[in-house]
Amino acid sequence: MFARVAITATALLIAFPAMAVDTAVTITLTTPSGAFEQQITQYDCGTESPLAVTYVNAAPNFLAILAAPEETGPLVFASVQSGSGARYAAGKWIWWTKSADANLFDATLGDNAEPVLTCTEINNTP
Repeated sequence: MFARVAITATALLIAFPAMAVDTAVTITLTTPSGAFEQQITQYDCGTESPLAVTYVNAAPNFLAILAAPEETGPLVFASVQSGSGARYAAGKWIWWTKSADANLFDATLGDNAEPVLTCTEINNTP
């Protein structure tokens, strides 16, 4: 038996230069029953406010949804092969996590480029 999982994100659609319209996008994933998990993790990236990342695990699909610098809204990152940790990609962006640490890379800057953001998971557990 398979379960359907729907993920809804709000996007900005520009119909005319002077008029913007909000719209919603829904992604439906089919996964074996009980194989779905959604988690929101906050990261301290040395910026004005924490970065919230929503992880959606619906095997075999593993996604991370977050706002990257210079982007108008959140992006949906899909998991890609990694030597260690979890690595996700969306367009030119790479989100790479390992334990409580995470880095956001701009792939257009080359393989040896420094991360655009260096983050640490915020753990509010006493």
